[in-house]
Amino acid sequence: MVIQAVFFGICVLTDLSSLLTRGNDSQEQERQLKKLISLRDWMMAVLAFPVGVFVVTMFWSIYIYDRELVYPKLLDNFIPAWLNHGMHTTVLPFVLIEMRTTHHQYPSRSCGLAAVCTFAVGYILWVCWIHHVTGVWVYPLLEHLSPGVKIIFFAAVTVVINVFYLVGEVLNNYIWDTQKCIEEGREKPKSE
Repeated sequence: MVIQAVFFGICVLTDLSSLLTRGNDSQEQERQLKKLISLRDWMMAVLAFPVGVFVVTMFWSIYIYDRELVYPKLLDNFIPAWLNHGMHTTVLPFVLIEMRTTHHQYPSRSCGLAAVCTFAVGYILWVCWIHHVTGVWVYPLLEHLSPGVKIIFFAAVTVVINVFYLVGEVLNNYIWDTQKCIEEGREKPKSE
């Protein structure tokens, strides 16, 4: 949720900066705006889309299977249903709307995947550190996994997030290649 809040904050800042510098001939402001757009695009590609899709997919898949593994009924006493959906559902439509309304320049595939892997491994290490310090897993599912299975699970999580990065890249390219074809007044060429 923090990633999404920071990302959409940067989106708003980028849009406001773009509006405020429109018609201005300042090369410095233009340079700063380009940096902001690059940051926005990088965050969308590497964090907002893959992590957002992962959270929605993983949370609701586990919740449907056995909610106690990811969101125990006890939490219903403290977290209202609308907040749960705010954290685990609304991320997906908002990130898809952003992708559809704004063209994002993805980094090179190797740099993007390296950044996604770095984030995933860093987050997994953070989750393990919290367990080390408190003795409690932040995700109840992890209490039920043996150490070997945890390693496989963490590796699978990293792979899945990387797959979602690739899905985001393909979807972004599809949306904006199609849009470009429409603007140029021709149909998108069919794949052979």
